[in-house]
Amino acid sequence: MAIPIPILITERLNLRKIVPADLERVYFLRSNTDINKYIKRPPQTRESAIAHIQLLDDNLRTDKAIAWGITTKESNILIGSICLWNFSEDKKTAEVGYNLDPKFQGKGIMGEALKAVLDYGFNQRGFETIEAYTDYRNIPSKKLLKLHGFIPREDKEDADNQDNIIYYLNR
Repeated sequence: MAIPIPILITERLNLRKIVPADLERVYFLRSNTDINKYIKRPPQTRESAIAHIQLLDDNLRTDKAIAWGITTKESNILIGSICLWNFSEDKKTAEVGYNLDPKFQGKGIMGEALKAVLDYGFNQRGFETIEAYTDYRNIPSKKLLKLHGFIPREDKEDADNQDNIIYYLNR
């Protein structure tokens, strides 16, 4: 059963569904070297960005993930994205992932988006634990997670990326 994506509204932001019209911004967010320096992903093309938007739709329809495009209240142009994905089979655990245009970094935007998504994940979806995988060198991401109460998970490693630290937050 597909769950309609809720629009999450914060003081400065709208978190909304990512749609085909967002193609150029999705391509930018997934291919920009600054944004993706800690992410192990094959080189991106516009075709892979189209496929990614389709995957987001499929994941929403099959309740495997929920991804929001982050926009300011002044503009509908994507400045980043944030998602809950990698749901456990029992739907008690999810992983959060995010990216943000470098022009908007360091302004508290991702913290504002993360707070809204955590609230949704815990209080609307009923997740008990939300995890985040981040590269040990990604200081801003680690700082963001700690600021929101995430703690490093010592008992788990990312088999796909030894550079990642896994953080978690319980409801």
